[in-house]
Amino acid sequence: MNRKICALVVDDETLAREALLVMLGGDPEIEVIAECRNGTEAVTVIREQSPDVVFLDIQMPGMDGFQVVEEVGAMRMPVTIFVTAYDKHALRAFEAHALDYLLKPFDYDRFNAALRRAKSFVRQQKLGELGESLFAALEDLKSKTGESPSDANNRRPERAAHQEPLDRVVIKSGGRIYFLKTEDIDWVEGAGDYLTLHSGSQTHLIRETMGNLHAKLDPQKFLRIHRSTIVNIERIKDIRPLYKGEYVITLTSGIGLKASRGYRHELQQLLDEAR
Repeated sequence: MNRKICALVVDDETLAREALLVMLGGDPEIEVIAECRNGTEAVTVIREQSPDVVFLDIQMPGMDGFQVVEEVGAMRMPVTIFVTAYDKHALRAFEAHALDYLLKPFDYDRFNAALRRAKSFVRQQKLGELGESLFAALEDLKSKTGESPSDANNRRPERAAHQEPLDRVVIKSGGRIYFLKTEDIDWVEGAGDYLTLHSGSQTHLIRETMGNLHAKLDPQKFLRIHRSTIVNIERIKDIRPLYKGEYVITLTSGIGLKASRGYRHELQQLLDEAR
């Protein structure tokens, strides 16, 4: 790429903007085309000047960083690096198609690492656009398959006759997309609309509800033992009763997971089959 990479800095705090401008000013490949004090200004600049990369503060009065993405449209945003003082925003940052996020206060090393990724991504922008479009299409497809069961009814929703059990999960990480075979998942940990897939020593974060994923997995291979836990039956080492219908399930990796009374029906079926 012969031309410079055009960057936009958005932050309602003057000192924060100045710090980013100083760091960006030391890179000869970068040209800062504008700095914005709020989300409304940012939307206008993004639409009119089409910067290559934007450093976007999340906590801003009026229109925050996520609302900027919603207003512009995730698929029309520049390469986005969120800047935040709160690590709780990290999950939403990646949901909003962010390439990276910087947690205030950050140092030169952390900033430069994010900037290097941004420059590399901009240079491969066409590939990036295709990848993001694919990811969006896959996410849309996932959202249309299966329904989330109510917590009051722990039975797995009936799968349509033509729908095969899910055999792989789409993972988005570091600006790329890959697939994880469900057979390689040890256990799944849920938190609201996000799931952590544990596979060996690795963990993968996806946006999905526990109910939807549970409905898509093969019931002969995966067991829901808690409202926020699914285990791969092949990874179960032993099961020990606690009290009042609760159990502790130990996986082959040594991890212990608690099975709640609300999900003892499926667990009891597994125990009965083992006898």
